[in-house]
Amino acid sequence: MPPIPRRLVLAGAAAATLPRFAIAQSDNRPTITIAVQKIANTGVLEPLREQSSNVSERWLGSIMETLIARNQQGQLERVPGLATEWRRIDNATVELKLRPGVKLHNGDTLTAEDIAFSFGPERMFGKDLPADIPPIARRHWPALAKVEIVDALTVRFVNATPDVTMEGRLSAGGSEIISRRAWLEAGNWQANSRRPVGTGPYRLRDFKPDSMLILDAHDEYWGGRPPIRTLRFLEIPEAASRIAALQSGEVQFACDIPPDQIGEVEKNPAFEVQGGPVLNHRIVTFDKHHPALVDPRVRLAMAHAVDCQSIVDALWAGRARVPAGLQWEFYGDMFIKGWHVPEHDPARARQLLKAAGYKGEPIAYRARNNYYTAEIATAQILAESWKDVGLNIQLEVKENWGQVLDKAGPRGLRDWSNSAVFDDPVSSIVNQHGPNGAQQTNGEWTNAEMNRLSVELETSTDRPRRKQIFARMLQICEREDPAYIVLHQNAVFTAKPKALPWRAPPSFFLDFSSRNWKT
Repeated sequence: MPPIPRRLVLAGAAAATLPRFAIAQSDNRPTITIAVQKIANTGVLEPLREQSSNVSERWLGSIMETLIARNQQGQLERVPGLATEWRRIDNATVELKLRPGVKLHNGDTLTAEDIAFSFGPERMFGKDLPADIPPIARRHWPALAKVEIVDALTVRFVNATPDVTMEGRLSAGGSEIISRRAWLEAGNWQANSRRPVGTGPYRLRDFKPDSMLILDAHDEYWGGRPPIRTLRFLEIPEAASRIAALQSGEVQFACDIPPDQIGEVEKNPAFEVQGGPVLNHRIVTFDKHHPALVDPRVRLAMAHAVDCQSIVDALWAGRARVPAGLQWEFYGDMFIKGWHVPEHDPARARQLLKAAGYKGEPIAYRARNNYYTAEIATAQILAESWKDVGLNIQLEVKENWGQVLDKAGPRGLRDWSNSAVFDDPVSSIVNQHGPNGAQQTNGEWTNAEMNRLSVELETSTDRPRRKQIFARMLQICEREDPAYIVLHQNAVFTAKPKALPWRAPPSFFLDFSSRNWKT
């Protein structure tokens, strides 16, 4: 295995010199070090800017929490969080009772004032915020009118329109609660984005972008005394180096283990790899303004050229799967049975390219350097598949999302993923590809009918009609005017010593609460 990069060793030493399980004289809880490929995409710890990305989801819930939680030890069903109960007042209003005696990291007791402030203009919707924040907030809460304070422990979320998904939105990333007093004392949005004060089991000690994140136990946590004294997240981009760090004892957890390396880790009987499929699909998205991609037949041809099952078999050892398009069974009765990704059909792809008049124009394909597990290997397979049907694909490996989304030079297609952050299609297809979604606000793709349907899906209370709308959205986004190609359901694997009493949740989150660390 290659050595751990020197910059990471120095970063860790600069933070603290800690043995494998550091023990304080008055505290016998361990210090745990976790190797991750990335800590935060944006250089800040604010969930609105991080947008609950795959990498930030690992630690976000340890610092900040939502009113309604997701059961990380179950199937991510909704459970009480900072709210102990909730009820519908009407189609546009949800009332919640706050958990009494919850302590924030600054020692204050959580009240309804903190809830209202967390969703107020200073943090979410104000004109003085960074330009990207109000649009992101509207992506999560497209019609939130106000948060009413009924009393110190009761709040009402009032929407401007009916919305059957309000409870789901309250459980999702972007709805985390912060301290009103700490926010105002910090003085501005940027300062707060680097020093969040929440209610989670761990509080922030130190954060160095692209290097490390250190969290200490919040011993007044409402859910019980945290079992870990200090959590250290170290950024180690290379999977082989993360595995080497685990094997040498430099770290106790190594994240995003490629499936072909699981056997290598488990050769040592002291280690194990946990994990499996999560509610996230790996996709490739189009910028349909690229001259070669304006014709939807070219984009559909690219979908038919891809053999998704071969990618699953070759790179995921059967531990992932090809899903039924951009949806999950997690949706319950909103799941569209019988739908599937475009079948692998190279002959059909060539016919579509000929009909579209494609003449070999170059198409840029931007990927990250293994931000996603096996990303480069996947990109190489895709590029070869497209080349085989006559497409001129130029694979460009980028170091960060700014480079991937840079409008300088022609943008053709790029790697991405899409999560179901709650159990309804608006959480994925609308959230990422609708009128407020990242693909449209980035200027990559738009469709007038999709946008009209997005608004209707978000406001309709007629469940059969909502299901009909969702089925039509899949038809538009995956056949008629392709916005993306679904490759496979994502799976996440974490390596650790068998002796550590921790279980992998069915998500990206690394849960180090007392509920998931049984001593």
